[in-house]
Amino acid sequence: MIRLLLGLAMLLAWVAPARADDISAAGRGVVRVVTIAIVDGEVVGFGHGSGFAVAPNRIVTNAHVVEAAERYPGNVLIGVVPSEGDKSYQGRLIAVDADRDLALIEFSGIRLPSLTFYNGPVNEGDAMIALGYPGNVDLATARSSADFITPLSPVRSQGVFSGRRNLQGVSVLLHTAGIARGNSGGPLLDGCGRVLGVNSAITRADDGDASFGFAIGNDEVAAFLREARQPMPVNGVACTSIADRLAADRSEAEQSRAAEEARQREAAAKAAAERENAMDQALVDNFAMRENYLGAAALLLVLGALGLGAGGLFYSRGQQREAVWAAAGGGVLIVGAFVTFFTRPAFDPGAIEGAARVVVPPPAAVAGGIGKMICTIDPARSRVTVSSTQDVAIDVSPEGCVNGRTQYAETSQQNWQRILVPDEEQTVSVLEYAPATRTYSTTRYLLSASQMDAARKLRAQVKIKACSTDPASRANLAQTQQAIRTALPQVFNERLVYRCKPGG
Repeated sequence: MIRLLLGLAMLLAWVAPARADDISAAGRGVVRVVTIAIVDGEVVGFGHGSGFAVAPNRIVTNAHVVEAAERYPGNVLIGVVPSEGDKSYQGRLIAVDADRDLALIEFSGIRLPSLTFYNGPVNEGDAMIALGYPGNVDLATARSSADFITPLSPVRSQGVFSGRRNLQGVSVLLHTAGIARGNSGGPLLDGCGRVLGVNSAITRADDGDASFGFAIGNDEVAAFLREARQPMPVNGVACTSIADRLAADRSEAEQSRAAEEARQREAAAKAAAERENAMDQALVDNFAMRENYLGAAALLLVLGALGLGAGGLFYSRGQQREAVWAAAGGGVLIVGAFVTFFTRPAFDPGAIEGAARVVVPPPAAVAGGIGKMICTIDPARSRVTVSSTQDVAIDVSPEGCVNGRTQYAETSQQNWQRILVPDEEQTVSVLEYAPATRTYSTTRYLLSASQMDAARKLRAQVKIKACSTDPASRANLAQTQQAIRTALPQVFNERLVYRCKPGG
């Protein structure tokens, strides 16, 4: 009982702040980059900028942010201050491109969620969001130098894309998102939290001029990371807002509901017509049967009358014995005629009700929903932000064992579902396969560090570590997964929907 109450308290504590926000999720991979110059054991210089993770232990920033560390590696330390937690970490410079104004820093002690780059088309007027640590905000709020190495969420500002320019031979994006000194090295994002560029400079705003920001374009970043042998997570699917995706889901659900109602009406009309035909046929059959009974009764009556007449004839001739037999046989035939007449069948609709009842059949399931499947992304039903859209191969057993190693739990819709809570990522994924429609989906929630800790504590209650044919174990898995599912935000960050077909 105490364990249950503790679990419920933890669940409620997790639910309260849970919020699905692509920009906030991206912000968990944004860091403050601090440079500290030390001479003879004393701090003689201090600088800071922004950066973001391109791998769990590597971040991209501007070269000018770490210029002092490159020039004086023995006297300048690089600090990496994440947006979450209570510690900062020391980094080391592993690649610098002064011409592109880009640098790559490696660190250890924590794993950060990597940001994904967007390599699709960008149009003028598109909304853009800058994340980072502007120095004017820090100067206004920091009470001591310790505040600069204390984890703090990045500041966001929003603007629009104003076109592409060339800045000292480097392709840059011109935008109106408000940035300041300190934003250097931070990401410029689209509405789905994907990187469009690396903020590096601002225009002067003398005499009331409007201020614009410059962000190094992803083509330049890709070239830099390629030379540094650093893989670059890329996605080119157009951004769909969560509101649009949910509206499309509601519309799809309404269309499916309308189609199902139409199917039920059609099936009911067909069943009613079949019942009416059955009633008509029953009437015809009953009429024919009644006619047969009446004909048989008339025939028996005639034969009985003839038997009585023959008995009278035998009696007049003095043939007593023959008269008795003929009269008895005639009487029996007459009684049989009356019995046949009065027992003729009447029409009873209830007698055929069981065979002609209106029954609406359930939707037909797609054949071959179990076994080896090749699943292809359905863009019209998906919201893709940070993941690859390659085909997915799955092998599903009738007991919900997927790929021979992962046990899924059966849902109330008779689908198979598994919730993944990894140890080294800040993502909870709900995987679901519907055999009836051969549909596979991955719904992702990008969570904070505290939310992930709570999810991992709930996941620790899962007893199944491999596939199982034990119904009780699968029921326990379903119950535990429901607790995790209930604690997730109401709105997801990403949903990939696949259509599957049998394949090797």
